[in-house]
Amino acid sequence: MDNQFIISETLPFCKGCGHATVSKSTEKALQKLELNPTDVILVTDIGCHGIIDKAFATHTVHGLHGRSVALGSGISAGLNNPDKKVIVFVGDGGATIGMQHLIDASHNGFNMTVVIHNNMLYGMTGGQPSEFTPEGFKTPTLPEGAQHPGYDICSLATQAGASYVRRITAIGDISEELAEAFSRKGFSLLEIMEICPSYGVKSNPGLKLKQLVKDAGIEIKIYVDKEQKAFQTQEMSNTPELLTPKLNIEKKFEAKLEKPIRMFLSGSAGEGVQSAAELFIRAGMKSGLHVTKKGSYPVTVGVGFSASHLILSPDEILYSGSPQPDVMIVTSADGLKFARKQIEKLSEDKILFIDESLEKPETKAQLISMPLRKEAGARNAMIFALFHYLQKEEFMPMETLKEVFGESKISGNKKLKELVESSF
Repeated sequence: MDNQFIISETLPFCKGCGHATVSKSTEKALQKLELNPTDVILVTDIGCHGIIDKAFATHTVHGLHGRSVALGSGISAGLNNPDKKVIVFVGDGGATIGMQHLIDASHNGFNMTVVIHNNMLYGMTGGQPSEFTPEGFKTPTLPEGAQHPGYDICSLATQAGASYVRRITAIGDISEELAEAFSRKGFSLLEIMEICPSYGVKSNPGLKLKQLVKDAGIEIKIYVDKEQKAFQTQEMSNTPELLTPKLNIEKKFEAKLEKPIRMFLSGSAGEGVQSAAELFIRAGMKSGLHVTKKGSYPVTVGVGFSASHLILSPDEILYSGSPQPDVMIVTSADGLKFARKQIEKLSEDKILFIDESLEKPETKAQLISMPLRKEAGARNAMIFALFHYLQKEEFMPMETLKEVFGESKISGNKKLKELVESSF
């Protein structure tokens, strides 16, 4: 039988690995079901099993360790098409890491088949035990053998609501068993017991797979086989468009900008850096400019620095990076600490606005020191600085920024509103 699904002449597995048995039998199973390679989506993740995806002529997706089931679930829900076959390959290590994904996929009945390559250890990273390692089974990092039984994923998937669950061994031709699992609607799971020739065999000399399974009390059987309606993604027809008229920003003013301006705003978390940046680019949009905004801040959002990278351009922006900004505005010690290395790289034709309370950094740029925090307060220092910058450069009308400011919640600050009206 000529291969239709595996396009590689050789398989990338160690000699005697059960993964090869699974791959070859998958080829046969898909042919038995008369599926077209373009109607099959194979999802794998990190692990020895996952290096097979490059050998398949189907659609393939390779994800992070333990996330193949989550990716397969998303693909199945997104396709919403029972005529497309989503097959997920995952190892016992990945199944350990992504256990919750397996349970959720079983529970939701996503239209997919998960094939667990259970060789009872992490084969790619040195033979560490997984949560599927049977009691007594030895690995290079557990030479005394596992002290307790591994998870019974078949029982867990059955209890979660899977429509078809079965456990088999990777001995001989298992294409019939794979085809049976592939043919089911809803969520099906096939756990295939294997033994790793590189770590499992060497750590357990003389141990045969059938005997191992028997001694460990691992049941080779069909756990559940029932008719189940596959998950159907609910398609909503009355949802509003994301780009509602409320979000449209119409051009009202005329900018005088001939080339892009790249800006780097840097201050402290909670001091309105991101809000000020957004107001400024909205003003740019009202002036007919193309704009981008990219925020930077620590995972702990409420503390430390907060920075924003802006580009305003008369032409379409094809790259949102700013290797060297044209202007930097720094309003706090946190912002200065974060921006210091970038400041040191500024050339003589660049501008640095900085609050007068801060230590003056070494820079070749034109340095403008102002009492931003003293006059506008810490929370409004950045928007106040942006007003000053626009007053200096005049590449778009001041009325644009004033109008956007007046439409924002920030303008509710009476002191700041009076300061803006009297200063600009």
